[in-house]
Amino acid sequence: MKAAFISNSNGIIDRVYSPETQKLLKEKFDFYDGIYTIHNSDRLKDVECIFSTWGMPAYTPEQIDAYFPKLKIVFYGAGSVQAFARPFLNKGIPVISAWMANSVPVIEYSVSQIILANKGFYQVASRINSKETRDASRALFNTYTGNFNTKVGLIGLGAIGAGVAEMLKNFKLDVYAYDPFCSEEKAKALNVTLTSLEYIFENCQTISNHCANLPETQNLLNGALFNKMKKNATFINTGRGAQVVEADLIAALQAEPDRTAVLDVTFPEPPESRSPFYTMPNVFLTPHIAGSAGDECMRMGDYMAEEAERYLNNEPMKYVVTLKMLETMA
Repeated sequence: MKAAFISNSNGIIDRVYSPETQKLLKEKFDFYDGIYTIHNSDRLKDVECIFSTWGMPAYTPEQIDAYFPKLKIVFYGAGSVQAFARPFLNKGIPVISAWMANSVPVIEYSVSQIILANKGFYQVASRINSKETRDASRALFNTYTGNFNTKVGLIGLGAIGAGVAEMLKNFKLDVYAYDPFCSEEKAKALNVTLTSLEYIFENCQTISNHCANLPETQNLLNGALFNKMKKNATFINTGRGAQVVEADLIAALQAEPDRTAVLDVTFPEPPESRSPFYTMPNVFLTPHIAGSAGDECMRMGDYMAEEAERYLNNEPMKYVVTLKMLETMA
């Protein structure tokens, strides 16, 4: 079966598909030589399977017809497929995504931040640079309840939010979640109580955003919610920056300096040069590091190799994307 690697991002295929994985795939598929981009895809008239990752071109329906008349399936070794998948799915060409593989490091990152935040790590650590501030930081530490019966709020119970909830079962925490698409049965299985955004922001010590990146979720998190946060609460965002009305978040953090925001994503990204986020002592910025990094990226390639094996053996695949899924997934 004829296959090709496609990505507009130089060098990214080798970051995601390890030498061992590429060797394995090439034993099972007849690959075109090299890595292809949107600029030379017209050379792939016989391709039946595409393997890609970040940098997958957004082909138009007309380009798909012209470039890939024999295409049967797309294996995408990364997470969100929102930018390119619909034209393929509308033509009945399956798209397989490594979204679950890319969820693993985000889940691990988020859980670690939640556990640290429940102990006041960020605000306490930022204040301890002298004997006097050590005493002040210790006093602040005593206002946190730690990780025993503490209320944690999750916004969104998709793949990542549900994974966070599953991992939090290992701790003695009271986990609440907002997700209008989640059933009571799923929430019960995750040991989560479904509730409103208002309840989460008013009652939870730590709030972690895992909302799907959809037009209707933009500006979902605003001042009406941030102003309800407890005086020493922490807001963690590994979802998308556009879901936050950042001016409202800034105002709420300024109103209560012991509130904290841990932001791995912003809008725009990075923040504009004059953004108060850079100078606020209760804001902790990271440059979108929650997802796969370093050798973690190769997990996604492995997932696609496993799915390709199932495909060749006519076995059910685990990570097939549907048009319905695109309505709610990141």
